[in-house]
Amino acid sequence: MPLYMDIHEMPEGVNAKHVAEMHQADLKIEHEYNCRGLTYWCDEKRHTAFCLFEAPNKESILDLHDSAHGDVPLRIIEVNDTIVESFLGRIEDPKKSQNSKLNIINDPAFRVLVVLKIEKTSFERPTTKQLKSLFDEFNTIVSRFEGRIVKQKDDDFLISYVSTKNAIHSALEIKKLFNTIEDTSLKLNIGLSAGLPVTKNEGLFEETIKAAGRLCDIANEEIVITSEVKDLYESENLNIPINTTYIRALNHADERFLMRLRDFIEKKWSDSTLNVDDFCTNLGYSQSQLYRKMSSIVNKSTNSFIKDFRLGKALKLMNKKDKNISEIAFESGFNSVAYFSKCFKNKYSILPSIYLKNLN
Repeated sequence: MPLYMDIHEMPEGVNAKHVAEMHQADLKIEHEYNCRGLTYWCDEKRHTAFCLFEAPNKESILDLHDSAHGDVPLRIIEVNDTIVESFLGRIEDPKKSQNSKLNIINDPAFRVLVVLKIEKTSFERPTTKQLKSLFDEFNTIVSRFEGRIVKQKDDDFLISYVSTKNAIHSALEIKKLFNTIEDTSLKLNIGLSAGLPVTKNEGLFEETIKAAGRLCDIANEEIVITSEVKDLYESENLNIPINTTYIRALNHADERFLMRLRDFIEKKWSDSTLNVDDFCTNLGYSQSQLYRKMSSIVNKSTNSFIKDFRLGKALKLMNKKDKNISEIAFESGFNSVAYFSKCFKNKYSILPSIYLKNLN
């Protein structure tokens, strides 16, 4: 049967004991709805609870909750058991709770997510052997700080942490280790965000993953974090200010700007007529205001941002190896193959035709 996770909003005064009682009420009649409750997470601080069920459909979970105790979830999403365990560490009740009659679990599902990307500024040289050996050391650091690697693809990592302090210190240790590499064509960028597994989006932690990835994309060999991560870290460390030597924290206004900026370009990047005026109109800024925002947050002009975004998309299209240079150039929003080749060569120190040839 499919696997689902739901989110419940806990009213004021409801605690982990109450949630455990409701979960037991679910288990008593779950067979009537062809459901099987696997476990749940309870977060008294954030007034949220999450249930994990095997069920034939979402409606059966709603009917079960309604009949058992009347507290129907705000939202239900379909999930994968492996992904749930990767993020949250379990898909069953923790052992320490299994011997108690009520199985009280005061275990938040809130996580700090780290997106780590190694950017190549030149494809003239292959990835160094030293870098490949460092990946094992990255894993060791993550484990030492009680993190869980959710996904590793090529030079990208997605890592989940319960503790904000551990997430920050792990990122700093990884950066320190990476700085020992002599290959100047490689850059390490890291983004951190925090959130709940079920939100308005369909995917597990989708909103938090997106935010961490976008922070990583604007990092310039630094660690970029949300204002929430900064506040959580300082509260966990008795209000000791976060180290700003390698860490940049965005404020709420800058986070909103970045999200709107990325939402817009992800819809329009392939349009060859896209220009600065379009950004001004959509985001509600004058050209001078937009320039200042882009410079302070993204560290690029709007035109450079558009060009680099398109080149990144073009690189992904090339790696699929199913299109020629001309097709890739025009699909990426460039209206000239010659200009595309020039921009690609300036960014990656290699002509796109040679890069594509080397892939075969």
